[in-house]
Amino acid sequence: MFVHGAMCVSYSGRCLLSSFMTGRSANRGECAHPCRYKYALVEEKRPGQYFPLHEDQRGSYILNSRDLCLLEELPRLAEAGVDAFKIEGRMKSPLYVAVVARVYREALDDYRKGTFNDPAKLDQWLSQLQAVATRPFTPGFIDGHDDQLQDPTNSKNQNRAEFCGMVQGYDAERSLIQVEQRANFGPGDPLWLLAPQEGPIQVQLEHLYDSEGQEIDRARHARQQVYIPFDRPVGKYSILYRLREEQHE
Repeated sequence: MFVHGAMCVSYSGRCLLSSFMTGRSANRGECAHPCRYKYALVEEKRPGQYFPLHEDQRGSYILNSRDLCLLEELPRLAEAGVDAFKIEGRMKSPLYVAVVARVYREALDDYRKGTFNDPAKLDQWLSQLQAVATRPFTPGFIDGHDDQLQDPTNSKNQNRAEFCGMVQGYDAERSLIQVEQRANFGPGDPLWLLAPQEGPIQVQLEHLYDSEGQEIDRARHARQQVYIPFDRPVGKYSILYRLREEQHE
């Protein structure tokens, strides 16, 4: 059962829009998300006259569904017999996939141990999910119609986590992590590492070096190789990201 991620407007029968409008097939994982585009109504005898359908200062988003989130319903779904939970991952960053999969894995493990209903842990999981979300959440149709299913104003998450880099290795002699840059970052940023076996690790970044060993103030260039001082090894493919510290509390 699909439990988390962007909901396709297939419920409106418009999946082929991507293929017709952009040549990118949604059925092959290349959806251009035309449901998120701005639209206006045009009457055939009034060409060039565009009538807004639902508009604010940023435009009209008449097909813009919120993202599905059924984390809180996992016990109910498991007890109903669901034994496979699908999480959206196509066209998403490694940070998104890692955080969401990890949260749902922990939640299912806690359910099996009988400790799922800890309010503090649930709030922590939801906070982590919201940090990598692009839109507000909805429970979809699990309890029937949801008046908040659509997001016609195209809301944005102002506190979203940002994927900054991917760990390529660890230099034990110099105690440096090698990172391949994915977004601009530098000393002073509130950075974290998401390690496969450890979870989030806070990084106090005071110095940053380029591939020549020269100290730099920012990692500015796409896929730039940079080095971060760190006192212990970090696994390859760990993810470096930027996040407000209070979102981990």
